[in-house]
Amino acid sequence: MSQFIHGKRLTDWLHMYPLLNKIISTEETFWLNPNYTRFTEIVKELPFSKEDVLNAEQRLKRFAPFIAKAFPETKQADGMIESPLIEMENMQKELVSMFQQETKGKLLLKCDSHLPIAGSVKARGGIYEVLKHAEELALKHRLLSLADDYSVFASDQFRTFFSQYSITVGSTGNLGLSIGIISAKLGFRVNVHMSAEAKQWKKELLRRNGVNVIEHASDYSHAVEMGRKEAEKDPNNYFIDDENSPHLFMGYAVAAFRLKKQLEEKKIVVDKDHPLFVYLPCGVGGAPGGIAFGLKLLFQDDVHCFFAEPTHSPCMLLGMMTQLHDRVSVQDFGLDNKTEADGLAVGRPSKFVGKIIEKLVSGIYTVNDDKLFMLLKRMKDVEGIALEPSALAGVYGPVQLFAKGKPYMEQHGLTMKNAIHICWATGGSFVPKEEMEAYYQKAVNF
Repeated sequence: MSQFIHGKRLTDWLHMYPLLNKIISTEETFWLNPNYTRFTEIVKELPFSKEDVLNAEQRLKRFAPFIAKAFPETKQADGMIESPLIEMENMQKELVSMFQQETKGKLLLKCDSHLPIAGSVKARGGIYEVLKHAEELALKHRLLSLADDYSVFASDQFRTFFSQYSITVGSTGNLGLSIGIISAKLGFRVNVHMSAEAKQWKKELLRRNGVNVIEHASDYSHAVEMGRKEAEKDPNNYFIDDENSPHLFMGYAVAAFRLKKQLEEKKIVVDKDHPLFVYLPCGVGGAPGGIAFGLKLLFQDDVHCFFAEPTHSPCMLLGMMTQLHDRVSVQDFGLDNKTEADGLAVGRPSKFVGKIIEKLVSGIYTVNDDKLFMLLKRMKDVEGIALEPSALAGVYGPVQLFAKGKPYMEQHGLTMKNAIHICWATGGSFVPKEEMEAYYQKAVNF
């Protein structure tokens, strides 16, 4: 750590933000956002509207016939890429036992860990942006109209057409998987720049799907930068920018509209007397930011979104707390950005996302890797659900809220006995059995 950090001494930073003491020491922290604002007061400041998200949803519906044809596992859902919402009574009791912390309300798991095609939350934003790009190319070259049956995207004619074009992305793993798999299926040439944190099995899965994987010894930000530079050399190479993409953001936001329908099907009411709390694992911020944005559009002040980050990679927390956003990295404050939660191993947050959600997110908490493994084991034991470590970050949310969030509940006059808590599981179903078993065995030690 340098003597000066963005023009200030460390002692000055610590005086301005006392919580930095815990963050720098990699202790678990719980931060309430002082800029959190009532939705009606900021809705006009937001760069996107409900209409924008509904347009994204319509695009996904147009592509449903192609998805159903190209990925038979989605046929039963008519080509919709969606995940179940399940109640977790056993895990709720287990959390009380583990942490001696009572949690009031109903606990549910949003299983994006089991989304078809890519097995993670990235299947939403990543697949959506690739489909949007494919549609624009096809329309531009008059290969179809918006009224056509989009199953034609699965034809040899379209695959040959898309083979003239490339798609490039930088990733820690799951975004690369979603973009690589869908792009290769459409016929694009695909380049995925993988950071040092990326798991080997994810690289191998991509290569088996015909994707060109470029491995980097550096972290996520470097992989993204290398992908960006590569794409700039070729006008037919489309770069998907995980740090700044509005299209990824829209794909993620659609999740909120799907979730609302699932809650209605379960007859779960969301209002002031039945507040909704959503706990979202956070890396660069795109997926949790987009989901939180969509949720606020629908539920406004009745939904409370908290982001979860590893203690060694709290980039969004640092960015939002200091208001420096993407100008600050965890390394600036001496943190190493090393975590088993590979999807969350990001040192610098998205400016694009941070600026949009800086008044929408209720707070951010951090969790250490040991807890992620403990939760991974208990989730498998009591619910029979296998998740990768990063996906457990959300499950720790209710514990942290009830242990440290009392001021927030009091400030907003919340009645917690009827609260709904949704932990967003972000990845896991594609993890090879031997890899998941290794995770489980590691957890036995905690």
